Formats: sequence, C-alpha cells, structure tokens
Amino acid sequence: MFRLRAPGKKPITITTPTTSTSASNFLYWSPESSPTAVSSPTAMDPIIWSNLPNHILDHILSFLPFKTLVSLRSTSKHLRSLILSPTFLSDHSFSLPSFLLLSHPQAFQSFPLFDPNLISWRTLPLPRSLSLTCASSLLSSSHGLLCFSVSPSSASSLSVFNPLTRSSRSIKFPFYPFPFELLSLVAFPDSYRIFTISSSSSTSRSVCLYDSGDRSWRIFGGVDQVLPRGFNQDGVFYNGSLYFVRSEPFLLVSVNLDDGKWTTATGDGVFPAEDEITFARLVTDPEKKILYMVGGIGSNGICRSIKIYEFKSETESWIEAETLPDIVCRKFTSVCYHNYEHVYCLWHKEMICVCCYNWPEILFFHVGRRTWHWVPKCPSLPEKWSCGFRWFSLVPSLSASV
Repeated sequence: MFRLRAPGKKPITITTPTTSTSASNFLYWSPESSPTAVSSPTAMDPIIWSNLPNHILDHILSFLPFKTLVSLRSTSKHLRSLILSPTFLSDHSFSLPSFLLLSHPQAFQSFPLFDPNLISWRTLPLPRSLSLTCASSLLSSSHGLLCFSVSPSSASSLSVFNPLTRSSRSIKFPFYPFPFELLSLVAFPDSYRIFTISSSSSTSRSVCLYDSGDRSWRIFGGVDQVLPRGFNQDGVFYNGSLYFVRSEPFLLVSVNLDDGKWTTATGDGVFPAEDEITFARLVTDPEKKILYMVGGIGSNGICRSIKIYEFKSETESWIEAETLPDIVCRKFTSVCYHNYEHVYCLWHKEMICVCCYNWPEILFFHVGRRTWHWVPKCPSLPEKWSCGFRWFSLVPSLSASV
C-alpha cells in the first residue's frame, strides 16, 4: 500500500486488492460505489516516482486493478501517456467485452446492454448529469464514445460520454436556437468529430462540423443539392468521408470531413442492375475498410427480399454478397409494416445489424460465419413498449478521450 501524489494534485491511495477488479466489471461501476481508502498509507516522495524508468513504472502499473489505472490517468501527463500508450494497452489486455446498446424513450437512468458472445443482458448506468436530465437522448456512438443531446432549462447542448472511464464533456452549439436533422459521431484514435445538418434557415441548410482537436465548429454549405429535407438516415464513415445513400433516384453521396466538399457517385454500375431497390442502408467495417449496403428488393414499393451488397471502389459497383432467407425476410417486413423509413442498420464486430424503430429485436448477419440470427427481446422491457427502439454499437475503450 502506498500513496502517489503529483504536485498540486490530491494524492491517490494504491492498495493491493484481495480480489481483482476486471475492466468488464468496471463498466458498471460508479464513483459513488467505490470502497473507502485504507487509512495511514505509506507516502512515497513524488521525486522518486518522477525518476523511475518507464519499464519499471510499466511493471508496477501492470499489478494495479483497472479502477486504479483509470484514476491514475489524471495524476500526471506522464502516467496518462504511459497508461494510454498502444504498447501498454496491448501488453496488458483487459478482456473488454463489446455490447449492443438499446435506447428507448424510458431509458433515463440506465441502458440495457446485450453481449453477443455470452448471449446475456447487462445494464449500463448513466451519470447523474445525464440521468437527471429527462430530455437527454442518445444520438450516436463511435469507438467507445456516446453522444447525447441535452436540453436543460437554459440552453441545449451536446454531451460526449465515455462509459468506461466515466468521463464526459459538454459541447455548446455554434448558435442558438440550433435545430438539426442529422447527427453522426466519428471517433479517431486521438480525437473525434461531430457531423450535423442544421435547418435553422427555412430556405437553406448547412453542415456544422465539430472538431474535438481544437474544440471549434466549422460551417459548410451545399447540402441542399445532395440530400433532400427530411432525410433521416445516419451517415457511415468510409475512406475519410461520411457516406449516405439516398432514394428517388438511388444515389451514393459523401461529404469530406476535412473540407466539407460533397461528392455524388453517378453513372452505370453504381447500383445493382436488374433489381428495384425499395430501401437501402449503409454500414461499414472500420477494420477492413469495407462498405456494405443492405437493400430491400421488390416492386411497386413492396420489399420481397433483402440482400447485402459489397461496394467495390475500384469499379464503383455493388457486388451481391448475401441474401436473407425468405422465411426470415417475411417476418422482418411484417414487423416493420412495410414502412421502410423505420428501418436502419449498424455495424458491430463482424455483424451487420438490421433494426426497426418499432421492433425491440435485432436481425443480424455474421459476416465471418455467413449466418443470420435474431437478438432476443430484452427481458426488462414491458410489453407495452412498442416504438422508439434505437440500437447502438458500444465497444468500450480506455483510450477514447472526450
């Protein structure tokens, strides 16, 4: 047992636990439930810590429980850079699970989490700053970060939250009022960006892009020429741009997150020939950098089958990769009542998830195994809840900074 102190910082007591705390359990831990520190620890001179070689510090840190490592991040910049270094994170695996997170209109204090590997349900508690704000709503997720819309009595804002480290940041809108149509959070290893389309003007709309690197907003135009008003499908990040698929006619459009320039993919071969697509949704595999499209195929606006296509950027064409079995397709189209505006898709750990706002289950395709499955209904959901279901991919990350 010893106490670690940085100049001007409150000391952190470090003890050797009798039982280890895993990173998985920490995800459901709150600061209010932390154990009381043991009294009379042995203090160590901060000068000794500052002069220790990195390999010795690395060895000492490897014995500490996960909760203590999270607390040590704020002790000094040196310890923070060491704990969050790729070498330390790779050498000391924390066996972090990944989850499918379910948001619904009654989820104010916690979110149900589904673990696809263990086929089990858990609960993610929200911090007081979000759970007490009844108007809070989860809008987007990316690489371990969650983005909420918060509407207190004074003014609206966004809140970016890391459930693993329990850290959050409030982001003010560039102007007020700030009505927006779409919002997408795109996280990178050392920063993140928030893309949104503002509809503050009745005549034109603008793209507002927030960069956490310099904590500023940039505003671009040109959105009215490529995306119609009322477009409600989230964009997916692929090759440095945010991609959208629009209908009537079906076009693939993208916006560069660096300069705000829009690009439209047109011409023969961009979309599958011989098929009439009733709806289309995009997902992307961030590790293999593959863009997929889930397309409903039918006639007269009625979907008869659902197919998955893979985009070939070299030829700008879609190649059919998989077809949903007929019996499963009939079930899915019946639960969405052929209202395809309620259908949305997301990517989660080799899985293409097909979801519906008025259905509490998920239909997903495992790309590696090439099999289709249903995620069962959450047992904590009452039978009366029949709409407003929104699923997100949550892959906890210790290095994701808000």
